[in-house]
Amino acid sequence: MRPARLILRLIACSVALAGCDAGEPKKPVMETRTEVPAEPTDKVVKTDAEWKKELTPEQYRILRQAGTERANGEVYKEFKHQGAGTYHCAGCNALLFSSDQKFDSGCGWPSFYDPAKAENVTIKKDTTLGMTRVEVLCAKCGGHLGHVFEGEGFNTPTDQRYCINGGGLVFVPAKTKTDEKQPAKAEPTKS
Repeated sequence: MRPARLILRLIACSVALAGCDAGEPKKPVMETRTEVPAEPTDKVVKTDAEWKKELTPEQYRILRQAGTERANGEVYKEFKHQGAGTYHCAGCNALLFSSDQKFDSGCGWPSFYDPAKAENVTIKKDTTLGMTRVEVLCAKCGGHLGHVFEGEGFNTPTDQRYCINGGGLVFVPAKTKTDEKQPAKAEPTKS
């Protein structure tokens, strides 16, 4: 086959495949809920089989296997456009971060300068990959969230950057006045 025909066929196939889901709304990559989930009061302990059953494969890889999502991926793109709200652990629903502490560090992952609820976040020394870093974990379920870095010169109140895997988070948008339910109107009575 001549190169020009091959190129034309490849272009035609690409266009056809691109249009396959054009009419379907795109599902968010970061889990989003409309209601604030109930937070755990104690430590959350589950077997590996239970975690695998309850989490998506990506959530399991991040939270239970200390995985890292791709920099500047779809999760990060969604994160940059999310408005006010809170970020909870996808493993146990603990409140971790808020949009109030969110900032764009340009690193390619969701960034916060401080946790929303400090008692739900813990840190530990991480010496994997031949370097020393500070790992960020959910204090309730032990899920890996990312890493925290200090002294990078960001103009934030703490000079810290919590570099977090968005795939391990659940976003809950803040309620607006129009979201709040209006009292039900009384039905007219028949006379």
